[in-house]
Amino acid sequence: MKGASGSADPRAGPPSPGLMATLLERSGEGVVLCDADGVVTLANAAAVRLVPRIEPGLPAPAPLGAAASAPEGRTVTYGGRAIRIRTETVGDGRLAWYLTDLRAAPRTEFLLEAGRRLSASLDPYRCARAATELGAEYLSDVAVVLMRPTARPRLKWVRALAGGHAPEEGTLPVAAAARVPGLIDALSGRGDGGGREGRQDPDGMPDWLLPEEFGPYGDPLVLPLPGNDGPAGAMALVRRAGRPPFDDDDRVMARDLASRAGTAISAGLLFREQSKVNAILTGDLLPPDLPEIAGMRLAGLLRASRQAGAIGGDFYDVYLPEPAPESEIVERPPLVILGDVCGKGAHAAVLAGQVRHSLRTLLLLESRPDRLLELLNRSLLASPSPNSYVTLVVAALRTAPGDHVLVDLAVAGHPPPLVLRDDGTVEEATAHGSMLGAVKRITLWRATVDLAPGEVCLLYSDGITEAFGGPGGREMFGDERLKEALAACARLPAEAVVARLERLSTEWLGGPDGGLQDDRALLAVRAGA
Repeated sequence: MKGASGSADPRAGPPSPGLMATLLERSGEGVVLCDADGVVTLANAAAVRLVPRIEPGLPAPAPLGAAASAPEGRTVTYGGRAIRIRTETVGDGRLAWYLTDLRAAPRTEFLLEAGRRLSASLDPYRCARAATELGAEYLSDVAVVLMRPTARPRLKWVRALAGGHAPEEGTLPVAAAARVPGLIDALSGRGDGGGREGRQDPDGMPDWLLPEEFGPYGDPLVLPLPGNDGPAGAMALVRRAGRPPFDDDDRVMARDLASRAGTAISAGLLFREQSKVNAILTGDLLPPDLPEIAGMRLAGLLRASRQAGAIGGDFYDVYLPEPAPESEIVERPPLVILGDVCGKGAHAAVLAGQVRHSLRTLLLLESRPDRLLELLNRSLLASPSPNSYVTLVVAALRTAPGDHVLVDLAVAGHPPPLVLRDDGTVEEATAHGSMLGAVKRITLWRATVDLAPGEVCLLYSDGITEAFGGPGGREMFGDERLKEALAACARLPAEAVVARLERLSTEWLGGPDGGLQDDRALLAVRAGA
């Protein structure tokens, strides 16, 4: 920064010698400075790691001492390590060497590849296979991952051999892992994470660790796979006899691999456990398989909104009557329901599930559709959950002479069902009433629909008629389009009616993921087979 006179800030100036020394020591590239006689006058920490014999005050060791000025660089081998040397004359006859470990590039490639493969799946066993393939490809001749034991006292293992062989899998008792030194400690989390090498018993390696044709082997490197609440497992890396033992760089790469593999496997196990819990919790919230009922055919379809996932606030269900007690003269009819609760997503799905289960319980006391709705309204008003508002259609199904089906309807704040006659005429049922969960006393106007053979009573949610889409993407599907589409379904099976209406609704939305999509539900009752 310059002052008003344009002169430089007096605080600015060359870096201090201490700062220069710190920058030099923290450099990842080795830097060596020699005088005109080839005596080392300075060497940073990276240079000492690469060439341990470098020491200020002593002549530069070979291969540095024999290196001429080579600004373009050249590669030499020192201590089994490939080193790129670039030399420059820096004045007064002094020579500077810049040393680069050529293993750094493969290490970077390894880390990138490990990140790519281990993040490609949330399946813990696929992650384990990827870890063994990486270990066999970059570090050893065979790599084995053992997964943390679950409730059963057995371990699952995955093994990969160098050369691109497909990984093998198997299981073994936990006690069998004790034949590999350090493995039990790694599995239990007692290891230090730095890897352990050890001699084997006279019987050699167990078959699950090394295949019989593997031949003589060196000492294994064993590491824990760190997880969320303890080790996710353990990894064993083994080289064939004759290969150099694992050095410090190998151990660093192995620890990196173990850490990344443990994280990936733990994430996969957690995802799997959460998926199981989610499946249990949502199992009762999904629509049921529709039963066979003599004299009629049922077909249903439910599509949750994009935001809701697999479940949402629209629902339907079918309740078949329990065997009537001898004291009852009139047999209870099957009931079908279709409804919509306030909101979307998990909260709405839970409320929908509560409504379905409440109705199942209330059916033990009452089977008349209007009385069921009145009792359900009282239950919703007493619910501690806010905004427990529900619209619902309840239909009692009765067979009548001439293969007719009588549908006794009670509608609470829901779109009234549509009736498709044999000639393609579409009628709207006259049943209607108050929404549930909003007021203490609801009003209901019941109706009965007589279906001749082949005619259909369609229950649907407003997600069908209020679907926004069309050419401009901002127009509702609407009641009239639904009636026109239903009229074109005359004499079709119930399943075909539902499938056609859902397809037209989806096309109106612009595809399965298009438009301002809400939950959508359809349930068709067709008289006859």
